[in-house]
Amino acid sequence: MAVLGIDLGTSATKALVVDAAGTVCAVGHGDHRPVVPRAGWSEQDPEDWWRSTLQAVAAALAEARLDPGAIDAVGLAGQMHGLVALDAQGECIRPAQLWNDGRCELQCRAVEEHLGLAHLLACTGNRMLPGFTAPKLLWMREHEPEAFARIATVLLPKDWIRFRLTGTMGTDVSDASGTAVFDCAQRRWSDALLADLKLPRSWWPEAVESAAVVGQVSAQASALIGLRPGTPVVAGAGDQAAAALGCGLVHEGSAGAVLGTSGVVAAPMQRWRSADEGRLHAFCHAAPGTWFLMGVMLSGAGSLDWFRRAITPDLSDDDAFEHIEAMAAGIAAGAEDLFFLPYLSGERTPHADASARGCFIGLDQRHDRRHFARAVLEGVTHGLSDCFGLLREAGLDPRCVHLSGGGVRSALWRQLCADLLGCPVALTATVDATAYGAALLAAVGAGAFANVGDACEAWVTVAPPLFPGPEAPRLQERHALYKQLYPALKPVFAQLSSAQP
Repeated sequence: MAVLGIDLGTSATKALVVDAAGTVCAVGHGDHRPVVPRAGWSEQDPEDWWRSTLQAVAAALAEARLDPGAIDAVGLAGQMHGLVALDAQGECIRPAQLWNDGRCELQCRAVEEHLGLAHLLACTGNRMLPGFTAPKLLWMREHEPEAFARIATVLLPKDWIRFRLTGTMGTDVSDASGTAVFDCAQRRWSDALLADLKLPRSWWPEAVESAAVVGQVSAQASALIGLRPGTPVVAGAGDQAAAALGCGLVHEGSAGAVLGTSGVVAAPMQRWRSADEGRLHAFCHAAPGTWFLMGVMLSGAGSLDWFRRAITPDLSDDDAFEHIEAMAAGIAAGAEDLFFLPYLSGERTPHADASARGCFIGLDQRHDRRHFARAVLEGVTHGLSDCFGLLREAGLDPRCVHLSGGGVRSALWRQLCADLLGCPVALTATVDATAYGAALLAAVGAGAFANVGDACEAWVTVAPPLFPGPEAPRLQERHALYKQLYPALKPVFAQLSSAQP
């Protein structure tokens, strides 16, 4: 048996070929980039996703040297919350608004003021946040009424790729959870909230469990992507749920942190509950009968990408991050009193504020770009620690945190996570956890396992943990200061946002 897992990320697509033993046989990559038309906006042309998916799958199949007929099933995962608005012919009406697009903040405020936070939490378990899908539609209705009037179907990014692969429209419960109009407790669309918002129920395709087979590769897609016509394609999962599976996080008592473009902490739950005042996302997990609480920072490793482009443009793309890590490693913990707030795209957790902006604080003549590098790494990890504190407040306090995402290649960042989260951290066998989780779902859909939990137990291996080190007390002392910075600057962020044209 061999399965294909595809992860549609914010800046690239990854494809993994995985065999019956759970071994990654081949990896393929395809590139695409967000467009930022204005501060706080983030868009992509879905056709760019399709091109990068074709590129990634072709590279993976070539590396694996497999006949396309050897792929037994395909699983998809992808960036959550993006709005792909289709007309009656299934064509994209406008570029997709992404998860880190904050333009609909005013619409979110209006909804919370009109309906009340308690009503939103009762309908979905979550707040109405600018990154989510539904408020993007409210922005379209107000600012692009002609485009809004043409909408026939709303898809999420990975579901649009599956539509291109199979010709069928649908979604899964984990990705639907991030639309702001899905009743996560009951694992179905919230008819009540859709009616409140005057968004037609007919726009939202059926949401099924993640390992369910929902289509087959079409003859038209087969000619382009190189897979056998009729290859089963499962519903898949939102990227965070898939990454949790790829790290073996299915049962309550475990937790993970993703050092990807966004920074994420998540912990599975065996029974439904939402966080106090919706401060954490409460979403359906990719395994039936399970959920997870999740905190999301909008700029995780994305802050490092910004640093490379803005501060170290002289470094080559091939080894830029290794050089940045080396610069940071040459500076002691605390970056000589320099802080970085990683709110480059606004923030979601723990501060639901699309107006928040990134900044360095404490800068003086001692500091050079080595201190900046250290402060950026520490600042993102301080943010993860804020999110993790909310998990603990919700009664989820795991003994070890599984790390995933591209940032885990950094030994320094792994140690910072252990030091600031205040508990051991561990890596799993693959750093491509999201694509691996998609492949795992494909294996369940192909009948290789009875359920998702069995697949995780068979395939996911965890390395020995890394424990907090001698710098942990200093960093945790600094965290108390870090927590004071956002409240102090919040009024300034609001003024800066209101002054933008």
